[in-house]
Amino acid sequence: MPAVHFYVRWPDGQEEQCYSPSTVLQQYFQPGDTMTLAEFVRRADQALGQASERVASKYGYYCSSAADQLAVIQRRAASYPDQQGSIEITAIRELGAS
Repeated sequence: MPAVHFYVRWPDGQEEQCYSPSTVLQQYFQPGDTMTLAEFVRRADQALGQASERVASKYGYYCSSAADQLAVIQRRAASYPDQQGSIEITAIRELGAS
């Protein structure tokens, strides 16, 4: 199952690499997408939840890395007082792709 790294630019300009165990994330985000923090957290919750479901379908257990990544995103997003702040998806890279 191909995993991906997706890169986000937070409202303060900091960039962060995030992880998804499935390319299903690309149904929710594309490079260049800009959205509010609240929208980003909502989409990340759906994307990482679906990614974990795909892992469970294939291997018989949910992906703890997807849950951990979502928790990191939720904590980081909650640290910004303005939930209307803008976040950008700067890149998505499939792991193991040449």
